[in-house]
Amino acid sequence: MAVKEKYELTLILWNEIDMLAKNISTYTNMPFWLADTSLASKIHANARFEIPQKADAVIVGGGFTGISAAITLARAGLKVVLLEAGHLGEGASCRNGGLLGPSFSKLGVDGLERQYGRDNVHETIRESLVAFNWLVDFIKEEQIDCDLSLCGRFRGASHPSHYAGLIEQAEELAKVVDFPAIAVSRQDQFEEVGSNAYYGGVIYPTDGTLQPAKLHRGLCQIAQQAGVLMLEHTKVRDVSKQNAMYKVQYDGGVIDADQVIIATNGYTGGEFDKFKRRIIPIRSAMIATEELPESVIRSVSPKLRAHGGTERLVAYYRPSPDGKRILFGGRAFGRGDQPQLYSKYLQDFMIRTFPQLEEAKIDYAWSGYVAYTFDHVPHIGKMDDMHYAMGYCGSGVGRANYFGRKIAQQVLNQVEGKTSFDQFPFNTRPLYTGKPWFLPMIMKWHDFADRRGW
Repeated sequence: MAVKEKYELTLILWNEIDMLAKNISTYTNMPFWLADTSLASKIHANARFEIPQKADAVIVGGGFTGISAAITLARAGLKVVLLEAGHLGEGASCRNGGLLGPSFSKLGVDGLERQYGRDNVHETIRESLVAFNWLVDFIKEEQIDCDLSLCGRFRGASHPSHYAGLIEQAEELAKVVDFPAIAVSRQDQFEEVGSNAYYGGVIYPTDGTLQPAKLHRGLCQIAQQAGVLMLEHTKVRDVSKQNAMYKVQYDGGVIDADQVIIATNGYTGGEFDKFKRRIIPIRSAMIATEELPESVIRSVSPKLRAHGGTERLVAYYRPSPDGKRILFGGRAFGRGDQPQLYSKYLQDFMIRTFPQLEEAKIDYAWSGYVAYTFDHVPHIGKMDDMHYAMGYCGSGVGRANYFGRKIAQQVLNQVEGKTSFDQFPFNTRPLYTGKPWFLPMIMKWHDFADRRGW
């Protein structure tokens, strides 16, 4: 081989190595939200206090649902004990994308209408907007510092055939609720999103974003001020009822309670088998880029909105609250938390959507469980003499807080606790045990369908 050829080959190899090095990110496997230095003063549970022998209400689960329920009960004068198996909020509450909206698209509307009728389903759509507005008002009234921004959301048509469906859906919603939606043609979409991946879309100008870990911290502070006793690393092993009293067995003892609320959502364990058999835990993952110039951030999201598409394997993304990073989320493949798999998948997805982020390194990668149900609606009520609220189908920021309040009102026998979601039976499927063995096949099918625009 001639010297010149050797030199050219060496140059090519070094260029490939350099390109590979640029695409390798040394990320931290933890939620970006918890890296916020202002969370150093994050509320910790009252581990120094002894668990009482008796409480008016025991809540199992320290996420949004459990804390919201605890606040409502404690402010009504009840003695409330909240038991969390891990850290407070370490599940979906502090791992989600921080997107906030009525989540109409997450309701299984067509199937529900066939079974329960259009009027009943329209009532759930109206209540979904009520839930969204309630949480926004609650955050403002309680002065919770959680970077709430009603910045709007752009939902892009991921295939040419999807655009008409987005417009039709917006028109149908307008007949039921006062929920503005603005159609955006492909020609004009670059004012909203810096990508060729979409074929027009719809803007929902009243949707918002927030910092979920800050919201959780604020809720914990309110709960403590109301007198709630919250204990971490206290796993509940069993709940039984003797006469009119519940016996809650936890690691270390037993506590008697007049009422029990199960608020474990996607992290429901085998000790609550009937609930677990009705929940489909799906792992969702996110990545956060390194800090980027404002010009790059604006090239992705010119108006700093939240974004998403119409894919079956949905992706969602947004700028960080300080406008310095892009946060990109979607489904996680594989068993358990495997950031080496989902970080690569999400980064590739992100670069396909936004080629201008090809050089952006990934600083954070994390995942957690969201809880789907077989009918794609959240559920609330009473089962095995225990109150529960769960199954938010990937829209837990708004729904979990609202349903936590509602189930607490039901415990208090308040008329305000009535909800249009009471009507839906919380069903499972034959032979389903709570382990979704079928998910890999479904994910592959959805991936196949997405590639064809179905």
